[in-house]
Amino acid sequence: MPPAPSSTGALLRERDYVIYWASRSAASIGVQIQSVTIGWQMYEIARRTMPIAEAALQVGFIGLCTFIPLFVLALPAGEIADRRNRRNILIACNGAEALTAAALLWAAATHSASIPFLLAAALAFGAARAFLSPAATALAPMLVPRELLPRAIAWNSLAWQTAAIAGPAIGGLLVSASPAIAYAAALALYIASIAGFSFIRKPTKPVAQAGGRLHLIREGLAYTWRNKIVFGAISLDLFAVLLGGATALLPVFARDVLHVGPEGFGILRAAPAVGASLVALYLAANPIRRHAGPIMFWGVAVFGFATIVFGLSSFLWFPFAVAIGALATLGGADMLSVFVRQTLVQIVTPDHMRGRVAAVSTLFIGASNELGEFESGVVARFLGPIGAALFGGVGAVAVTALWAKLFPELRKTDRLE
Repeated sequence: MPPAPSSTGALLRERDYVIYWASRSAASIGVQIQSVTIGWQMYEIARRTMPIAEAALQVGFIGLCTFIPLFVLALPAGEIADRRNRRNILIACNGAEALTAAALLWAAATHSASIPFLLAAALAFGAARAFLSPAATALAPMLVPRELLPRAIAWNSLAWQTAAIAGPAIGGLLVSASPAIAYAAALALYIASIAGFSFIRKPTKPVAQAGGRLHLIREGLAYTWRNKIVFGAISLDLFAVLLGGATALLPVFARDVLHVGPEGFGILRAAPAVGASLVALYLAANPIRRHAGPIMFWGVAVFGFATIVFGLSSFLWFPFAVAIGALATLGGADMLSVFVRQTLVQIVTPDHMRGRVAAVSTLFIGASNELGEFESGVVARFLGPIGAALFGGVGAVAVTALWAKLFPELRKTDRLE
């Protein structure tokens, strides 16, 4: 019998989607390797002349420098994704990421890397991401029938989380040998993704929309604000992850709290993605069909509680094992909430506006991730790394309770249709 219209088998028969999935997976692994390496290298360089708290703040500045171009460029990037060929945008952005990796490779090989240079590389990387994320998010629904979209979103999340497992683990091992080797691996993966995207055949240019650039940007912002389900979902992610960004402190925990070195850092960095991948695998086979809103809120709440446990891990028996378990739990909980949010946003948004809405979502997610890294670094400067993790976990739980009260439509959302 042929596969059911919404089955995994039917999804895998979509040639262009499979190419997109494989190419984005390769690029995502490259991103993770590069992120792990630049964070570790920054902390290593800073610790030569700075105490732990000051060095942690320098790691936080990487997140800030990645976020600044995202903040400036995300909305224009969304408008471009709704006008231009989305596949070509992905090729160009991966090319820019490849150039960044090549520059980092040169600096590592010649031992000329410095704090200003690493921050400049983070700025360039953030600029490429600002254009890549809206185009990538808006392209996937063009490659699959509508009934396959929830399953495709689960597989997209699985690709990212698999990369988040493999990338940090590989990055940690490569960094222990040489940062130059790690950057070379990232460069090779970016080149492979560029080659893969070039083989997509389906039309990837959206229907042209009338109106000037500023009008289209305002239209996307207005739609996001008016749709309380969309706005509530992406703003919940913004504030919960902004406060609960424990992963930004992993170089500090690995070296100076848990004392597990670069190999242990790679394991810690991969742990959230292990939990997320297990949840993504389950969701790819069994997409959520009922009680979507409450499930999302519970996912964010568990994320916050697991962050608190991670912050306390050094005071408990078997601290390294507890830290790994807490990180895996927060990764799985985050995956649950991300799946609901992404599915809701993409299903309720018309195709001609997906680039702009994805840009707003990217801006919020970028703020929660990159700006969250900076927030964690600043809080660690005053409270120490353990205090920063506890502060973030409590904040994420508080935000969950507040958003459940402020957005009853989101809390009562039932079916992902």
